[in-house]
Amino acid sequence: MPVDPFVVHVAKLRRAVGTRLSEARRAPIDPDRLISPVSVAESTVPDGAEATCEVILESYIGGVMVTGTVRAPWSGICRRCTAPVGGELVVTVAERFCEPEGHHGDPEDEEAYPIFADQLDLRPMARDALVLELPLAPLCRPGCAGLCPVCGADRNEEECGCVTPTDARWASLDVLRSTS
Repeated sequence: MPVDPFVVHVAKLRRAVGTRLSEARRAPIDPDRLISPVSVAESTVPDGAEATCEVILESYIGGVMVTGTVRAPWSGICRRCTAPVGGELVVTVAERFCEPEGHHGDPEDEEAYPIFADQLDLRPMARDALVLELPLAPLCRPGCAGLCPVCGADRNEEECGCVTPTDARWASLDVLRSTS
């Protein structure tokens, strides 16, 4: 069975409270595609893309604190003009890992990631961090003019000259517009 690069053995680290360990791990975030893709709306971490975890692990009574950064590429579609967009996500993480209920960890701690058999898996933490950082409505650039609602032309590339039809239901409010 291959070794998972995101799994860190922490038995030695946990022997002394306050012990620190620096780790850098890099691998595909969803190598087996057994779980849902890392995506939100029209933004996604591409299939097979590698995520990098550069973290410091510090032991405390009952667990391990993990702080550092998670990086991964992302791609999506501009919400205004439908052009492909992308970049790199860089997410700061600070998360606790402890043993689940029935061990030495806090049984009420639902916000901590689990430690099983003196191993912690950075993959769920990295995955959660990336999903939360993905843009919900990406733009190709801040001033994207989008597509013309009448003819569909990309207004970033050309002026089409179309006039957007007015909605008669709002016509009575036109008198409130300033003509200056």
